[in-house]
Amino acid sequence: MAIKINRISGHGSRSETGSALIYILIAVALLAALTVSMMEPSSQQSQSQGTSNLVSSIDSQISFINASLSDCVLTHPDQDSSLTATEQKNAPYPINPKDPYFSSSDPVASSTDTVDEIRCPGNPGGDASNRKDHVKLFGGNSGKYLPQPPPLFDPWQYYNGADGVYFMIKTNKTDAYIDTAMTRLDAKYSKCEVDISDRRTGGALTLTSDTVPGDTAAKSCPAQYLCLRYWVKQSATAVALSTGCP
Repeated sequence: MAIKINRISGHGSRSETGSALIYILIAVALLAALTVSMMEPSSQQSQSQGTSNLVSSIDSQISFINASLSDCVLTHPDQDSSLTATEQKNAPYPINPKDPYFSSSDPVASSTDTVDEIRCPGNPGGDASNRKDHVKLFGGNSGKYLPQPPPLFDPWQYYNGADGVYFMIKTNKTDAYIDTAMTRLDAKYSKCEVDISDRRTGGALTLTSDTVPGDTAAKSCPAQYLCLRYWVKQSATAVALSTGCP
């Protein structure tokens, strides 16, 4: 009996191997495309999260500082009877921390006009000749603690002068999410409540019409900085950045 032997050609194996290689290459290409597509939204999401966090942080700190100032004014409306018209332009709001009025106080005048150094006039009250009746708005005595400024920003600055009362924050960073956050904050507040000056590609911009005690020049938004200013009170002489204000 004859036995028929069927021979199998090797061409089929090579064809199957080639097909499998093509599928592997396609899978690798698809995986790379998927990775890229996943990375892009992640970057956008990160920037969006940074914007939201910055808006929330600045907004909440504005509310906290403003509420603390209001509490000082409402609690001590008689402020400090020793203050003169030169030293106090907007009674009964706190005067500038650097004011020489505090030269004989304990502690003495601050070296900066930062918000964390603000003192509430009239607390604990009276017209003491030693001028010690101004307790810090933030700290252990008040029970209010000012949070750290938002990342990439300098500490809040305070102003009480002929133009009114405001506090301001600034940065010299150029991160993209900062610009988006500033746009959102500018839209959130009225044009006479908040103004924003971007001097990161220009020179300094003068922000006040006067020079307050303790300073050698008018307040400004420095060159290479972006500044956001919140007005607590605005006078007719105010150097406002929005048309129609004050």
